[in-house]
Amino acid sequence: ESLVRTFTPFYFLVEPLDVLAVRGASVIMNCSAHCETPPRIEWKKDGTFLNLVSDDRRQLLPDGSLLINSVVHSKHNKPDEGYYQCVATVDSLGTIVSRTAKLTVAGK
Repeated sequence: ESLVRTFTPFYFLVEPLDVLAVRGASVIMNCSAHCETPPRIEWKKDGTFLNLVSDDRRQLLPDGSLLINSVVHSKHNKPDEGYYQCVATVDSLGTIVSRTAKLTVAGK
C-alpha cells in the first residue's frame, strides 16, 4: 500500500520590509505566515534568535509581526538597528525563513 503524502501549503503572506525608524518611536516589522496548523513565529536579528519572552521593549504581535517600543539608539548603543528575519515553524513540516529586512535608525 502506497503512502500518499499530500502537500500542505505553508508560506509567508507578509514578509518584513526595510524600515527607517525614529529614535524613541515605535516600529513594526511585519510578518505573517499561512498554514492549516498555525505556525510558531520567531524573529532573528543579525542571525541570532531574539528572546522576546523576557523582553520589555520588543513583543510578538498575534499575526507574527514584531513590535519594537521606543527604539533605542545612541553613539555606543544600537540594539535595534540591524538585519531582521521572520522564522515560521510547523513541527510536522519544517521551517521557512523570510527575506532579510534592514532596520535603520534615523539620526536626529
